[in-house]
Amino acid sequence: MIILLRSGDPALLERLSAVRSAGDIPLVGDDRWGRAQWTAVWAAAAAARPPAGTAWATLTSGSSGAPRIVLRSEESWAASYAAVAGYLGVGRGDAVAVPVPASSSLTLFSLAHALAAGLRPAIGPAAVGSAAALHATPQALHAALETPAPSVPLRSALVGGSHLDPALRSRAAAAGVRLTAYYGAAELSFIAIDSSDGLRAFPGVELDLRDGTLWVRSPFLASGYAGTPVPLRRDGAWATVGDRAESSGGRLRLLGRADDAILSASATIVPEEVEAVLRTAPGVRDAVVFGLPSGPIGALVAALIEPEPGQDIELPALRAGGSRERSPGPRRGNLRAPKRPAARDGEVRLLG
Repeated sequence: MIILLRSGDPALLERLSAVRSAGDIPLVGDDRWGRAQWTAVWAAAAAARPPAGTAWATLTSGSSGAPRIVLRSEESWAASYAAVAGYLGVGRGDAVAVPVPASSSLTLFSLAHALAAGLRPAIGPAAVGSAAALHATPQALHAALETPAPSVPLRSALVGGSHLDPALRSRAAAAGVRLTAYYGAAELSFIAIDSSDGLRAFPGVELDLRDGTLWVRSPFLASGYAGTPVPLRRDGAWATVGDRAESSGGRLRLLGRADDAILSASATIVPEEVEAVLRTAPGVRDAVVFGLPSGPIGALVAALIEPEPGQDIELPALRAGGSRERSPGPRRGNLRAPKRPAARDGEVRLLG
């Protein structure tokens, strides 16, 4: 049976342990959800029929925002604990800061790891600055580096969940932080790791590119969903969630998920490629590219820009720079915001 817990519960770690000891399956929701979100997740959990051996349930919303419950065995996470401990440089009794809400699979993994390996997780936003090791999103790492006079200097960070800006990596290095970034998915867990020289397969993971779609074989795969099987697809021991990628010299370059592509006047635009160009512009901290529905042409390409603090970005220059890097096609003026629309777990999502 799936037991739904609250991320803000001060006794969350103990409750997770009790649920697992009883042979049930913990699932953590976010205290800041509205009633409709809680109702939807409660209903999905109640209707679920988890297969034998299911130990953990996590949530992934995908681009639609609709909750999906991902089911996985104990071993599917436990098989990566040793590697993760090595990247963080931690062992039994050591503290690890996990500031992202436990409704995120990233943090729930960390709590499961803590229960199994005797780590001491520091949970919630107040955890920043309280431990020498951090497992979180790039946004949480940025907050940690901004923390004045932390009680414990940060020494190592394992970062995933969204794009890691090269400037943030450089800043972490200058602060003496050993930073390891990774790419993964709630359904596939760890896929690739980047210590500083590009993404390579995570230990124990095999990668296969089939017509530009990334397939993964590893001991970390989830059992499936409670309900719809989409977007997880299987081919024997291999699985994919539809992420597109290319490989060169053993390094993986991500091109986004197939369902993220924007069709505009018969041209296919990959948001990640445009975002990569925008992030190189002076004064741009981050960018999110998306499609705006526009009648017969399909969609116009739009962007939300997060400027560096104190920077005033000239939109004409930004448009011109983007145009030089893109093939001819429909153009859309950049939409500007003081802060990008990040979800509470640090991942950027578009809400319909």
